[in-house]
Amino acid sequence: MANPKPSTRQPVRAAAAAFIGTMIEWYDFYIYATAAALVFGELYFPSEDRFVSTMASFATFAVGFFARPLGGLIFGHLGDRIGRKKALMTTLMMMGVATVCVGLLPSYASVGMLAPVLLVLLRVVQGIAVGGEWGGAVLMAGEHAPEGRRTFFASFAQLGSPAGLILSLLAFRSVTSLDKADFLSWGWRLPFLVSAVLLVIGIMIRLGVNESPEFEKLRDQRRTLKLPVAEVFRSSWGLVLLCIGANTIGIAGVYFTNTFMIAYTTQYVGITRSLILDCLSSSSSCSRSPRGSPNAWAAHASSNARRSPRCSRRIRCSCSCKAARSCRW
Repeated sequence: MANPKPSTRQPVRAAAAAFIGTMIEWYDFYIYATAAALVFGELYFPSEDRFVSTMASFATFAVGFFARPLGGLIFGHLGDRIGRKKALMTTLMMMGVATVCVGLLPSYASVGMLAPVLLVLLRVVQGIAVGGEWGGAVLMAGEHAPEGRRTFFASFAQLGSPAGLILSLLAFRSVTSLDKADFLSWGWRLPFLVSAVLLVIGIMIRLGVNESPEFEKLRDQRRTLKLPVAEVFRSSWGLVLLCIGANTIGIAGVYFTNTFMIAYTTQYVGITRSLILDCLSSSSSCSRSPRGSPNAWAAHASSNARRSPRCSRRIRCSCSCKAARSCRW
């Protein structure tokens, strides 16, 4: 039986779901980063040396990055086996539940060593979830896109990351006006608990998106692989390593600014929590405005490419040169 003709609204829904879903997951990921800089050291790793507490807190933050490749492997495999939609629904649930649990987690003063152990485990779940989310969201939006617009529609997943960052900074800014005792007692938990509301919104949006038409076609033709991960490393292991290397410096710089700087300025320079969060919120909003975003450039490039084959060749050449320069670093 032939598959029904897909709705013309599905590409827009898929792009919107990619944006909202990644925004929610990155909001959850970034509020952990902010909490690691402001409160986790004192609450979960108490020590006479504040530096030791801060480094222990950042170590739990780093655990999420080690878990992200594992999430990519697991959910990349599941997405090719059981479907993109099911995999993305699972990552969204994992991230939302883990984040809310962090907000409910008792401190070291209440349960001792169990508190930091549970914090690390929840961070691992967050890392696995976001590792499976981003690539899956890009794929889902791209495979739903109209012909000739795949890059543009897939780019909406990337917009979710800066949106999640700004939202997380605003969430923490809203509770930093509390006095220190209230902030450390319950104020910092509110941004984590709000994730429950965002989780419900994300699930409702994603339920309205159909399974990827390309996956359904492959499934109907019984062309799905039994072990997709093995096929990736067999045919493209060099490209995988290049992508890992190309992302390391850029991503490290972002987290140096948005995480380490918060701890350094509040603990050693004497800047208030509210002031540094205001500064980061403003700079993030300006640097990620639509006019200056890579997505705007991609949309413009795609539009020009469709109008002019010569322009299309120039764009491909430009992208190749930029990629080559990135890989040399």
